[in-house]
Amino acid sequence: MLGVYENFPENIHKLTDFVISTSTKRFQQTLIQLLNEANNKTFDLEDVTEPAIPQCTVTLEFGIAEANNFNYLDKEETNKILRAIYKKILQTIDFYCVLKYYKTQKDKKIPLRFDYYMIRFTFNKNLVRMQIFHERGPRYTSPEDITKFVFNGINRIFSRKMLKKV
Repeated sequence: MLGVYENFPENIHKLTDFVISTSTKRFQQTLIQLLNEANNKTFDLEDVTEPAIPQCTVTLEFGIAEANNFNYLDKEETNKILRAIYKKILQTIDFYCVLKYYKTQKDKKIPLRFDYYMIRFTFNKNLVRMQIFHERGPRYTSPEDITKFVFNGINRIFSRKMLKKV
């Protein structure tokens, strides 16, 4: 089933509820576009979290669930999920997120250990529940930082605040 990972873990590391001030359909479309735009973008670590490592950058990669797999959220997958949302609002959307860390030394990018997260969004009228599971990695970026990244990204896209924490 598109958008749902059948083996999503029961023991989550972060749960946040939001009230949305737009339609669920519009929120889902914006969320997909936000994550697609962030895909493979390189950020300074301090743009995402409190930097534990000086001169470090992070590259994000997002995948969207389909049954027992996650598909890289490229242009084709983005269009596929947006068409599905256009036809029918999804009750659950699951993502896989890989945060790739690189330390810069003398113009060289040295890869560090990566963080691997699963993120679930569930929708109920004007409420969104975000659940985050840290699968493995050094946890240079916390589940709270991922929540803030999505929260701030969505609110930056709209002219007025669309997400409010419950």
